[in-house]
Amino acid sequence: MVKIKICGLSCLRDIDAVNEERPEYVGFVFAPSRRNVTPQEALGLRKRLRPDIVPVGVFVDETVETMVSIVRDGIVDIVQLHGVQNENFVSHLKTQIHKPVIKAIAVEHDGDVQKWADTSADYLLFDRQGGGSGLCFDWNLIGKVEKSYFLAGGLHANNVTEAIQKTRPFAVDVSGGVETNGSKDHAKIKEFIMRARDAGNKAGH
Repeated sequence: MVKIKICGLSCLRDIDAVNEERPEYVGFVFAPSRRNVTPQEALGLRKRLRPDIVPVGVFVDETVETMVSIVRDGIVDIVQLHGVQNENFVSHLKTQIHKPVIKAIAVEHDGDVQKWADTSADYLLFDRQGGGSGLCFDWNLIGKVEKSYFLAGGLHANNVTEAIQKTRPFAVDVSGGVETNGSKDHAKIKEFIMRARDAGNKAGH
């Protein structure tokens, strides 16, 4: 079964929607963004979240100390890294948090994915350069990947079936694709999850 992550949750209404639709993961953004939340806000949202939904913290070039603090405060259970971190940073972080790490990769050219083939990160996440653009990248650039990965970048209900059929990801990750006028839309979340589940089942996941 293809797993699903709804990213960029920022209010209790968002939490209520995912609690009803039950994706496997949600994302709290701790980087400059219109979806940004403070650690205190995220903790309040986490307390409202179903215990079987895993909260992921999304960070861009953040310090290890800050991420360790947020993990230790019980706000997130997975750390998602965006930015210029190298493999030494990833492996050091893992020794400090003892939680899974997702390393986001901007996929622009052949070989971008393979550069991280031996990473100590638990998962990779493939997106466009910069992330959060609402645009897809060329899925053909993924190539062969041994490590489980999240597919992000421009996904929505109308293309998630094709995305799963073509790339066979571990999980699909959506934010703007389930929004209306910049806010999470419960109906779009429901439709996205329904189509992703159906596509995953047909793909044999």
